[in-house]
Amino acid sequence: MVVHSGSEKVLAGLDPEQRSAVTAPAGPVCILAGAGTGKTRAITSRIAHRALSGEISPRHVLAVTFTARAAAEMRSRLTVLGVGGVQARTFHAAALRQVRYFAPRLLAGRAMPELLDSKVRLVTLAAARVGLRTDRAAARDLAGEIEWAKSSLVEPSEYVVSAARALRDTPHEPAKVAEVFTAYEQVKRSNGVIDFEDMLRAAVWGIEEHSDVGEQVRGQYRHFVVDEYQDVNPLQQRLLDAWLGGRNDLTVVGDASQTIYSFTGATSAYLVDFPRRHRNATVVRLVRDYRSTPQVVGLANAVISQARGTEARLRLELSGQRPPGPEPDLRIFTDEPAEANAVAARCRSLIDAGTPAKEIAVLFRINAQSEAYEKALTEAAVPYVVQGAERFFERTEVRQAMVALRAATRSIPGETPLPVAVVEALTAVGWAPDAPPAGGAARERWEALSALVQLSEEYAATPEMVPIGEAASVERPVTLSDFTEELARRAAQQHVPTVDGVTLASLHSAKGLEWDAVFLVGLAEGTLPTTYAKTVEQVEEERRLLYVGITRARQWLWLSYAAARSPGGRARRPSRFLPQLDRSGGAERATGGAGPAAKRPERRRTQIVSCRICGATLLAGPDRKLGRCPTCPSDIDEELHERLSEWRRRVAGAQKVPAYVVFTDATLIALAERRPGRPEELIAIAGIGPRKLGLYGESVLALVGGAGVDDVCPEKTFEISS
Repeated sequence: MVVHSGSEKVLAGLDPEQRSAVTAPAGPVCILAGAGTGKTRAITSRIAHRALSGEISPRHVLAVTFTARAAAEMRSRLTVLGVGGVQARTFHAAALRQVRYFAPRLLAGRAMPELLDSKVRLVTLAAARVGLRTDRAAARDLAGEIEWAKSSLVEPSEYVVSAARALRDTPHEPAKVAEVFTAYEQVKRSNGVIDFEDMLRAAVWGIEEHSDVGEQVRGQYRHFVVDEYQDVNPLQQRLLDAWLGGRNDLTVVGDASQTIYSFTGATSAYLVDFPRRHRNATVVRLVRDYRSTPQVVGLANAVISQARGTEARLRLELSGQRPPGPEPDLRIFTDEPAEANAVAARCRSLIDAGTPAKEIAVLFRINAQSEAYEKALTEAAVPYVVQGAERFFERTEVRQAMVALRAATRSIPGETPLPVAVVEALTAVGWAPDAPPAGGAARERWEALSALVQLSEEYAATPEMVPIGEAASVERPVTLSDFTEELARRAAQQHVPTVDGVTLASLHSAKGLEWDAVFLVGLAEGTLPTTYAKTVEQVEEERRLLYVGITRARQWLWLSYAAARSPGGRARRPSRFLPQLDRSGGAERATGGAGPAAKRPERRRTQIVSCRICGATLLAGPDRKLGRCPTCPSDIDEELHERLSEWRRRVAGAQKVPAYVVFTDATLIALAERRPGRPEELIAIAGIGPRKLGLYGESVLALVGGAGVDDVCPEKTFEISS
């Protein structure tokens, strides 16, 4: 075959695995691409290589993904590679284009129905038809449940059984949801509109039930590429199968470890089962991470290595390709305000040192956590933007709650304790202090109002000082009026528009993005994993959320949690997903934050140790002492090790203690490998604390410097101070 020179240029600069993906033969190809491994480059290069070599025509290619941004990036890269005419679209955009084109033929000349941009209004009408009153949050949850059902190819009559089988956390009794689902379909038809799932189904129906349409679509599109294949739902897979029509020129790319949208109906099952469904499939694994430092990659590998379940079958162990960077930090704080203040202070220092604010992100599990960071960043004069959600004080439920709180200042006695008054006032907007409701939107609304209650508890803990004379003052409990003024002040501060700032985002909305510095906050049990993760599968998805968060960082990574939500609150445990780190050595004691926060109890800093050779995170005690993985090559100085061993034997004999009491074997190997030349280098080795530094430091440093055992260990004994 004659190879076009342009196709050869496409291969330039690709690593061996990327090249294998690009040059794989026609037919089913599955590219398992870890975070930062260049998946977009691989699939666009594959399209370009095939097109420029004459194997395929660009106009016969359909590349589908899940966001307009990703589709635009594909088109841009293909243009740079010299290939035009490829259709790169989202599933919905591709289906809409086809349904509109064939509508006159499919609908017997009738116009295509209007497409709903939101189900909420019609769901509210449908709920009313079956006697169910809903607010906007409840309607959003019902709409989400209907969307899951339709995306999963579940009909209203099948919903109850299917929801039970899928262990859905339904916003109402499943039978009632099924009634709303049925009524929604009726209301939709009577209004002459369709939703996005109807549009996908119409595209499938047009191809499967109208042979002329199927022939035309399949004649136009002969080669298919699907990005983020782990996020495909059954309806989208049905459409993909209709497009293929039994053909197999299909390239899919995905990462099972980034499956975090199963609650919407997305499933990694099609990615996991790809080799089984396509017996002659080519499978390529991309594991060279060009985004993150080896230290970040090592931690990501450590977290996902503990994964279990179906997705873990395709787990990838990444290999960092960037130069080494700083170790990730695990920070422990006494409470959430201290954590937020410390994050804001660190953001300020990064910006002052030259890191652009837009290259910094603070990521959390739930949107309600953003308020503390909005406040802390504002007070630290750090600009910020909220990704994928409204700012806390701009949320509808928060604005309604502030109105209710102001109204309550006229009806609730002034002597009522502030937290009690706030809870009483929030009942007027439907909040209750018991367990949150089912359904994502309703639960998020509850959490936002719960955050206001928590703010009132914190605010009540700082009574106002009222002067009673020239040199004296007395404490006055803060009132509901004081609190409403404080909320108004915070809202005014945080509503200043920003163009470029630190990104505040949930872990879900951070998918597909990356920053130089990432702060993963609130990593405590009950938050990550959330208390709503009941099944093993749900807990594993929470683990993958943390993995996604870690792999967003290029250079700096901070992981933190607060031992309590509020000052003096109930103690919490760190997330079970964090590596089991050695917290006995190298702990740094420091006060948290600046200003008033500086008077808070101390915080602790735990150092995450990475292999000095490959960058992997070290978890086992002996490995942490050595500073390397047991499988990485040793650079031990054998002669020094022999002298250290003889010195240890003599010291142990003089002290009449076992040799390991002086130094363990692992510590001796670490000394002979790392060859410390200064006391600070010596004490950096795990197992050598201040006491052993004082007892043995001078002798060990002399031995490392070339002294003989007789020089540092004459016939003298070593006294152990009590």
